[in-house]
Amino acid sequence: MRETGRPLLAWVGLAARLVTGIVWIVAGGLKITQPDASINAVRAYQLLPSSVAEVVGIALPATELVVGLALVLGVFTRGAAVMSAVLFAAFIVGISSVWARGIEIDCGCFGGGGTKAGAASAYPWEIARDTALLAASLLVASLRRTRLSLDSLLFATRPAERAATEGAMT
Repeated sequence: MRETGRPLLAWVGLAARLVTGIVWIVAGGLKITQPDASINAVRAYQLLPSSVAEVVGIALPATELVVGLALVLGVFTRGAAVMSAVLFAAFIVGISSVWARGIEIDCGCFGGGGTKAGAASAYPWEIARDTALLAASLLVASLRRTRLSLDSLLFATRPAERAATEGAMT
């Protein structure tokens, strides 16, 4: 990549990191206080045994919050972005699966969930949204650092990397 493209990529990476992180914080925050609704949303997909769906339903909102906070703060960014990508890929598979099987549910992405008549019309938009967020997560995971991240402050870099990062900050 040309050197002139690096500052722009760092800003694009920051935007991707923040948007994805905020989405996770909102999604997890709306579900964290309603574990029964979260469990029912996971069960509605009919992909996991009931006992596994219960564990996933309880753990998912907390996981979403942790991933979102890590992305917004820019700490352990690469790991959080990889986890974000894995989650979005799983959600795309889940939504595609219910669509293919003719099951109509609210995806439960931002709370709620369960059976919902006419929900299939939203599936293409939900898949498109999650695909865009998956792409943003993969971009963040592919970058060494993004602007305004705690990773840059917390983790020492080699002198050459520090110079490149500081050069990109100006």
